[in-house]
Amino acid sequence: MTTANKTPTSERLGALAEGLPAAPGVYLFKGANGEVLYVGKAKDLRSRVKSYFRSGGDARYQIPFLLARLNDIDVLLTDTEKEAVLLEDTLIKEHKPPYNIDFKDDKTLVSLKLDTAHEWPRLEVVRLPHGPPDDGARYFGPYASAAETRSTLREMFKIFSVRSCSDTVFRGRTRPCLYYDIKQCVAPCVDGHTTREEYDELVRQVVLHLEGRSDELIRTLTDEMHQASEELRFEEAGRLLGRVQAIERTVERQKVARQALMRNQDILGLYREGDRLTIHRLTVRRGTLVGGEAHHFGRIHLPDEVVLADFLARFYLNEEVLPEEVLVPMDAPEAEALSAVLSERRGRPVRLLVPRRGEARQLVVLACRNAEQAFRRRSDEGQATEAIQAELAAKLRLPRPPETIECVDISAISGTRAAGSIVRFVDGKPAKRGYRKYRIRTVEGPDDYAMMAEVLARRLRRGLEEDDLPDLLLVDGGKGQLTIALAAMKDLGVEGPAVAALAKERDRPAGASRWGQERIYLPGRKNPVLFPRNSSALFLLQRIRDEAHRFAQAYHATLRKKQTLRSILDEVPGIGTKRKQQILKVFRSTKRLREASPEEIARRAAIPKAVAQALHEILSIET
Repeated sequence: MTTANKTPTSERLGALAEGLPAAPGVYLFKGANGEVLYVGKAKDLRSRVKSYFRSGGDARYQIPFLLARLNDIDVLLTDTEKEAVLLEDTLIKEHKPPYNIDFKDDKTLVSLKLDTAHEWPRLEVVRLPHGPPDDGARYFGPYASAAETRSTLREMFKIFSVRSCSDTVFRGRTRPCLYYDIKQCVAPCVDGHTTREEYDELVRQVVLHLEGRSDELIRTLTDEMHQASEELRFEEAGRLLGRVQAIERTVERQKVARQALMRNQDILGLYREGDRLTIHRLTVRRGTLVGGEAHHFGRIHLPDEVVLADFLARFYLNEEVLPEEVLVPMDAPEAEALSAVLSERRGRPVRLLVPRRGEARQLVVLACRNAEQAFRRRSDEGQATEAIQAELAAKLRLPRPPETIECVDISAISGTRAAGSIVRFVDGKPAKRGYRKYRIRTVEGPDDYAMMAEVLARRLRRGLEEDDLPDLLLVDGGKGQLTIALAAMKDLGVEGPAVAALAKERDRPAGASRWGQERIYLPGRKNPVLFPRNSSALFLLQRIRDEAHRFAQAYHATLRKKQTLRSILDEVPGIGTKRKQQILKVFRSTKRLREASPEEIARRAAIPKAVAQALHEILSIET
């Protein structure tokens, strides 16, 4: 919203946004009659809502229409961003705000259902689009991650041995299944293996665990274990001991969160071998461990405390939401100054602490163990990557192993709606932030060389401006494409990247069965470089080339769909340039338009019903 267009209402809303807390939660945009127009989530409500009132703050096409109807803003605070995700989903389903329709699918969050009305209750994952029904069953959740929920369910079956089979399978059993044999079910489906009382007790324990009352459950099971041992029922005591230990393992992370005493903390661990170092950050927010991430560094020759100080400054000075405490494994230079700067940014104290004993020290030790584990995992992957990079450097005569490789590809049909792509791989892995797609602007007709020259010139020019060029630039093609790449670099004065062309040969050379069909052409070399068929280095180059091809084709397909839709819109009376642009923004494809009714087209695209009806009829003929 530009300054020139500000109204008393927009100024009032801007002031309201300025006064919001910088905390996670959900915001509701409301109309003049109190109706909910849009529901969104944010980890920093103030920052997110303020962005709507800055020029260029939110480029989504529906935002100007939303702001034109906006009359009030309401917020609901949550303790964590994950809670905001769950709350947003609930509010969208409750209010069905019109400006959320295009951006939310019909997928609902998952819950766990325990039908206690059943003679032998079963625990299962369900989706509840309209909330828990009043059917007498117990529901737990909803949960943000379906994968994690199903993983939890598998652990529950292992610990408590309740049935997992459907009612149909359950009724058809005449003897216990494999889960009984591996002690993951007590086989209530067959008489004589368990009693109703024993099974009800297992169900009660499941409920305690899902309600977060694991401490109470552990105490109860421990008492039962001691009683069984005193009564010489050692097999029963051993089974209860195993259950207690399994429950303790599943709540270990929440135990860590309780030790944090409800503070917002980051806990940093450090592990180093030689010039390679990993810093692992555990994140605790309001007593809940919400995640962890590893940061890897190579070619480091500074002392650990200096590296730690540099990391603290670089990382936290760019963070929007700062914790109350950052626990670190050692004293860092200028820690007091950094703490003062962060406290000023946060508006409240940010303490950098080096715990020497107690629970806080145990958390730092845990973070250091995580750092070592991440270092080992990275090291295993890195050794293979380094070997591949070394092979590429040797075979392609590169001055150093290529850490960053980019590949260029062109996609066109008879020169129409041509598109180019560049994909970037760093240390053998896709770096999606480095992906670029290009619509060909200057070339008409089928001229692949000219198209590649345009894409390369645009990429190299930007690389020079931002000092961001790859170690190896790969072009899809043969000697012709290589010549184009070299010419583009010469024209712009680019000297940094090495260049190679990857061509797939139709016929394998005679007597060369151990060599792959791919050929790599290098500047100043007449014959292509051949790699063994099972070469990991060749596989990496093929993977990069194929990814560039996929990315270019996907963008090309998008352009074709848009062009097809434009052609249809040109045939409809009453649809001019502005209406065409609006329809394209709202529906994006002919498929979505065909699925919409005339009334929906008129409403969402803001066009007369007669025009929408005419468009719908033409789409029906096209089908």
